[in-house]
Amino acid sequence: MKAPATPKSFVTHLECARTGERLEAGRLHNLSPAGAPLLVRYDLDGARRAMSREAIEARPADMWRWRELLPVAPEHIVSLGEIETPLVTLPRVAAGAGAGADKLLVKDEGRLPTGSFKARGIAIAVSMARALGVARIAMPTNGNAGAALAAYAARAGIEAVVLCPEDTPELNLRETAIHGVRVYRVDGLIDQCGAIVAAGAAAGHWFDLSTLKEPYRIEGKKTMGLELVLQLGWRLPDEIFYPTGGGTGLIGMWKGFAELEAVGLIGPERPRMIAVQAECCAPIVRAFEAGADHAPRWEKAETVAAGIRVPKAIGDFLILRALRESGGAAIAVSDAAILAARDEAARLDGLLLCPEGAATLAAWRQALAEGLVRADEQAVLFNCATGLKYDLPDRAGRLAREGPIDFAGL
Repeated sequence: MKAPATPKSFVTHLECARTGERLEAGRLHNLSPAGAPLLVRYDLDGARRAMSREAIEARPADMWRWRELLPVAPEHIVSLGEIETPLVTLPRVAAGAGAGADKLLVKDEGRLPTGSFKARGIAIAVSMARALGVARIAMPTNGNAGAALAAYAARAGIEAVVLCPEDTPELNLRETAIHGVRVYRVDGLIDQCGAIVAAGAAAGHWFDLSTLKEPYRIEGKKTMGLELVLQLGWRLPDEIFYPTGGGTGLIGMWKGFAELEAVGLIGPERPRMIAVQAECCAPIVRAFEAGADHAPRWEKAETVAAGIRVPKAIGDFLILRALRESGGAAIAVSDAAILAARDEAARLDGLLLCPEGAATLAAWRQALAEGLVRADEQAVLFNCATGLKYDLPDRAGRLAREGPIDFAGL
């Protein structure tokens, strides 16, 4: 019996997101010579001939079913079981806002290995790092990316160092450290942690895996959008609400939609991309409203949604470009609204959102109230991690086992 052919890589080159300069794909790169993120480019005509809806639907329901649009050769894949994450309805929440259950969907990324969407990008980046001979990696994180790096680096046999802001959620720190990586609390925010990582990389101590400072994390994150298209019957929703810190997933999905059209799997229709930030850390919102192409650093950034507390995003111009090209928006929500949305989704529909995911629900409500979206339009919210990773309020009462018990009052 003839063995099946090894899937071909359709990667052609890397491209500077700012200047369009081409760089060789088979070598290690951080930023482009212009100091901008690098994007992976594919032979999309070749991929078109190799791909079909039927072939993709017949493959295992995981991230790797999109292999023609991924940079990793099968023999280099580092995997912990990256499943296709479900779309979950919030029927009572939706009904309370005058929407049908099918009009408000949550892509629940908390089902992935390490409990967050960071597994997607890190799986691809670590796979490529191992393929290209990297022995030591470092990165800054607000929590979930560091935990993902720790797990995938352990799987790949690569040494890792993780730097976190001092107030990173304790569970994230412990989850990261249990995998054997070195974790350090830093008296600063994530971009200040990133400056230390960059300095160490420049001195040759490690490879810098920071958000958008290498080309491959974005390729993993774009699979969120590829999956979404398949799950909705090869179409797209009206809006995507995305919790936006560094914005890799938003940029990646927008790139992925263009690739899907180029290979003939979808048409030109696109969702409106809506970046969601917290009121006390909203550099993208401020830049979008000002009509700017770049977002100046946000000073004194604070929010309960640690994952979107990113004062300065290196891919800010790519985020803003996607928002404007899609006819989308940028919305800032308060911490009070975030916590209220988390409680509402858990109480009414049983889905425990992480704070960043809850921010997208709060933003959807705000967008409805302001007329930015309609209740009869279909919106997909991204819950980027399991809510179990975060501190929850203690609302348990107390009951003495001895003495009379007021059963009717329980």
